Amino acid sequence: MSDFKALKNDRILKAAKGEKVDRPPIWVMRQAGRYLPEYHERKGKNDFFACCRSPEIASDLTLQPIVRYEGLIDAAIIFSDILVVPQAMGMTVEMLEGKGPHFPDPLKSPKDKQYLELLKRKVDVKKELSYVYEAITLTRKKLEGKVPLFGFCGAPWTLLCYMVEGGGSKIFKEVKTWIYTYPRECNTMLARIAELCVEHLARQVEAGAQIVQVFDSWAGELSPSSFNEFALPHLRYIAKHLPQRLSELEQDKVPMVVFAKGAWYALDDLCQSGYDVVGLDWLHSPSEALKTAKSHRVVLQGNADPGVLYGGREAVTKVVEDMVRGFGGGKQGWIANLGHGITPGVNPEDLKFFFEEIHRVSGARTML
Repeated sequence: MSDFKALKNDRILKAAKGEKVDRPPIWVMRQAGRYLPEYHERKGKNDFFACCRSPEIASDLTLQPIVRYEGLIDAAIIFSDILVVPQAMGMTVEMLEGKGPHFPDPLKSPKDKQYLELLKRKVDVKKELSYVYEAITLTRKKLEGKVPLFGFCGAPWTLLCYMVEGGGSKIFKEVKTWIYTYPRECNTMLARIAELCVEHLARQVEAGAQIVQVFDSWAGELSPSSFNEFALPHLRYIAKHLPQRLSELEQDKVPMVVFAKGAWYALDDLCQSGYDVVGLDWLHSPSEALKTAKSHRVVLQGNADPGVLYGGREAVTKVVEDMVRGFGGGKQGWIANLGHGITPGVNPEDLKFFFEEIHRVSGARTML
């Protein structure tokens, strides 16, 4: 869109394309959220999804870490949620205080009438999720080119987990029943979700997102063979079809990031899945992952354990030093991040120190 200000910091976009940069670009998952006191002040008495549905509130929340950590981080990520896609499909999703997402009427089995309804329902993604796109456009204008803006969606497997389990789970009994009892029907629904993910990401780019990420938060619940059957094909579908959809909308391609938490065994496959960047959780050795990524000319993102932010400054320094060293210094092929989202109770000043240490250490020649 022509009324956006010129981008002043394109470090993360260059890095995502594999280009050399002056230092590793930095952002963290869930950087806009409840660990920030200003988040609670702006959220007020609104529930979580009410904040997502208000372009003004969502935009303000997106900008909070950019303001607080000005000059330290290199991207914003729109304040939204992966579960807006099931909502667009017609499912009710609530965010319960102290519990998290809750589906009052989850998918029970392929014999559930809701299964066919969800498959057959025509979803006008642009209309149903217009509030997300309005928030993105508004945020791009407010950013005034300071940093690029991420759009995102949940991966089909992770979204199906929530739709079937009815929320988070420790043992994933219901969705495991689905994949082992109804594998064909399971993949049919996953394919439908993947189509909607492509449209949702494309519309985010149309609205102003400059880079996108696909979150497969529950990938680690799958065995390697099940991952290859129920997760990887649909991740590949998104990577293949998003550029095509963007072309239809007369939009330029943007860098694509995939983050499959817990799927350490699938790194080689993920590096060949069509994404520009592969996100790593903290189960990976940076140096070993880097060897795999280089062989496929893919950029890596990650991967500090978020728990280090509870451990004090010395612990943060050690983790950052190890991470920067493992990723080869960070001038090419790496976007610095945590290995998952920021966890509750983190002191914002400790996160600031994490950012500052990445700046300090990645600039120290002895670490390269």
